[in-house]
Amino acid sequence: MKFRQALFWDTDPKRIDVKKNAQYIIERVADFGRDKEARWVLEHYDKALLRRVISKSRCLRPRTKNLWLLLLKNK
Repeated sequence: MKFRQALFWDTDPKRIDVKKNAQYIIERVADFGRDKEARWVLEHYDKALLRRVISKSRCLRPRTKNLWLLLLKNK
């Protein structure tokens, strides 16, 4: 997936490794991503990893965290 510069404003999106930077990608997309990016994350990453990252994240807004945990509950 080609990531938007606005989503990863503090780094070069071309240098992001989807495996090594999974937590970083998941947190950014969860908080600031568009529908297409959210779908990509849901399809690309294992649900257990998504739940773990979302539930333990310290940078996600509470509403974002709650929404994603509800979405992942049904998956």
